[in-house]
Amino acid sequence: MAEAERIIGTPKTPDDSGERTAAAGAPAGSGASAATGATGATGEDRPKAPAQVRDGRGRRIAVLFAVAAFAYALDLISKTLVVAKLEGHEPIKLVGELLELHAIRNPGAAFGFGAAFTVIFTLIAAAVIVVIIRLARKLYSFPWAIALGLLLGGALGNLTDRIFRSPGIFEGEVVDFIAPKGFAVFNLADSAIVCGGILIVLLSFRGLDPDGTIHKD
Repeated sequence: MAEAERIIGTPKTPDDSGERTAAAGAPAGSGASAATGATGATGEDRPKAPAQVRDGRGRRIAVLFAVAAFAYALDLISKTLVVAKLEGHEPIKLVGELLELHAIRNPGAAFGFGAAFTVIFTLIAAAVIVVIIRLARKLYSFPWAIALGLLLGGALGNLTDRIFRSPGIFEGEVVDFIAPKGFAVFNLADSAIVCGGILIVLLSFRGLDPDGTIHKD
């Protein structure tokens, strides 16, 4: 039997030619690879990326609505004071003849334009509000959040007048009171809308989109 085994040879076992070492090392290597793969698949970068994106968008949306609420509150408070204290009284001069507070009711758009289209301007303001709220879902730019917040707050301010002031719903006259010399009388909502529009134009010239991307034409 010994002679036959010498001639035929015996099958190799894991002890031969270092195979046991390789076999023993394989699970460790596989475990390391699996751990590495798991880290690559579920590491900090991958799972946190969507959360970071959501957090970034959430902060921008919060800025948008905070700016809108601030602009709306200022406009509402100022109009309440004007109606209570200034309407029906003589204008108050702030800077000589250059600037005064003069309460008027405006049936038109910003700065008194289009007095014959009160209902149309009301619908436009409502449409602008809806568009801004829908656009907020794709908002990742801080400057755009400020600009849209100003537009939203201003539109809400004047829309409140259109709905709740006389002569009736959707036809209400807007309270204006800031009267620079040689210029139309306006209010803080108009100012917010204009400032927001100017900021949007500047951002567009810079190539910055609401989603945070920058493009060059």
